Amino acid sequence: MTRMIQSGVHGAKKLLNRSADSRAVINSTTPQLKKLPFTTSNGGPAATDREHQTLHHVLKSCKLSLDSATAIQTHARIITRGYGTYPSLLASLLAVYKRCGCVTLATQLVDHIFNCANGVNFLNLVIESLMRNGECDIAKRVFRKVPSPDLVTWNTVIGGCVRNERFQEALGLFRKLLRSDLEPDGFTFSSVITACARLGALHNAQRVHCLMMKKRIELNFILSAALIDMYSKCGRVQTAREIFDADQHNDVSVWNAMINGLAIHGLALDAIEIFSEMEMDNVLPDSITFVALLKACGHCNLVEEGRKYFDLMTSRYSIQPEIEHYGAMVDLLGRAGLLEEAYATIKAMEVEPDVVIWRALLSACRTHKNPELGEVAIANISRPKSGDYVLLSNTYCSIKRWDSAERVREMMKKQRVRKNQGKSWLELEGMIHQFRAADQTHPEIKSIYRMLEALIQRTKSEGFMPVTELVLMDVSEEEKEGNLNCHSEKLALAYGILKTSPGTEIRISKNLRICHDCHCWIKMVSRLLNRVIIVRDRIRFHHFEGGTCSCGEYW
Repeated sequence: MTRMIQSGVHGAKKLLNRSADSRAVINSTTPQLKKLPFTTSNGGPAATDREHQTLHHVLKSCKLSLDSATAIQTHARIITRGYGTYPSLLASLLAVYKRCGCVTLATQLVDHIFNCANGVNFLNLVIESLMRNGECDIAKRVFRKVPSPDLVTWNTVIGGCVRNERFQEALGLFRKLLRSDLEPDGFTFSSVITACARLGALHNAQRVHCLMMKKRIELNFILSAALIDMYSKCGRVQTAREIFDADQHNDVSVWNAMINGLAIHGLALDAIEIFSEMEMDNVLPDSITFVALLKACGHCNLVEEGRKYFDLMTSRYSIQPEIEHYGAMVDLLGRAGLLEEAYATIKAMEVEPDVVIWRALLSACRTHKNPELGEVAIANISRPKSGDYVLLSNTYCSIKRWDSAERVREMMKKQRVRKNQGKSWLELEGMIHQFRAADQTHPEIKSIYRMLEALIQRTKSEGFMPVTELVLMDVSEEEKEGNLNCHSEKLALAYGILKTSPGTEIRISKNLRICHDCHCWIKMVSRLLNRVIIVRDRIRFHHFEGGTCSCGEYW
């Protein structure tokens, strides 16, 4: 095998030279490639398309198995079959070489790509293909080598970063674009607005919106919906509503954005009101509309209303329930403690329940302390993730079944499943500061922990008692408190208080659901410091003020 790879590498290097004879490489084709059903050159467009797909399939397999030998032989086949200038295949091949550690070949392939590019459009397609396949870093390297990127190039790399959840990088690239001679367009702003929304970065969002108006970017339904979604997810649902009211909102996507924005803030009655206006304006709802409505009902315990809209979807609008609707319905019933009805809904589904459905039931079982049904739920999750095991373990901990919780933890260790680490972030003066549980990496971490300790002592002196029942270990209360005190949202809040003046609103985003202890603690901090604290967790917004939360203890 080593000899084959060495021979293949030599041949691949020759391939990257236009005068090379690639047949020498083809003659040493690996068994995997020989078995593939390649067509003859006169097979027509359909045959060409099949061959093109086959080459993609082989390269994908090589990438997963780190099979550089077959990748090199596939490279030879790409050249001899006339696909050497196909951007998507070159992008796939480049990704394989990078993944297999063939640095020299990857570098030479990049040079080949630029040599055969007859304009920036070709390079744009290569970058797009890399981004679509999740190869963000490679795409950015290619982008940096483009001699004169046009606006499409910038839009492709910015949009690709957003698709690959590299939101801060997207904003950084946008700032570089603004320093260039090019002007951003509606496509640019659509991607950047999405990045701001996902980060919950209000200052960045406001700057982007102001810049959009300054450059007189014409609003269409896509940008209107994106702006409504952005302000909703940045904690400014009232601003989102103002944009909605000022817009013609002829397209259903604008209505959906507003309904969903109200839903994540727990404003179910407002969401229902918007839906009524939608009906009066004769705008037909779609499946996304009803997902948002059901979520809104789920956040506010509006069970009857949820049932009504689930039935209305089919009876009036002939929209068949999809997996997302069933998931929202199971979540609605589960949150309300109607676990048996939620389970019956799953069993009556006309489509196969997916992992999200069973996870919603499992979460409800943790909330309502029903380990038996929780065991049924996790048994139906084919590949349980760390969060699933944690939910089941928490269910056992809530009723003090420490042995059962320990068995779940041992199972996680045996299967090498690691618990998802909580992370929280906040934006200060346009900069994103991120924290993980028990973080030690922030440059001001010592000052942060001093502030956190002072806050903890003050809340304790006011009667706060840590909620330790769901800490995943049968240890002393003092040790449990120590674990709770290092949660990422507490570190983020301590930093926000440290760096802002008294009375300033603090906005925090979190990748997981906020735990009960942090929820109770932040309520007290909001009262003691007379601060508005807004936390966006994985499920919804929590608006803390004066010792209360907008969720009404229902989340």
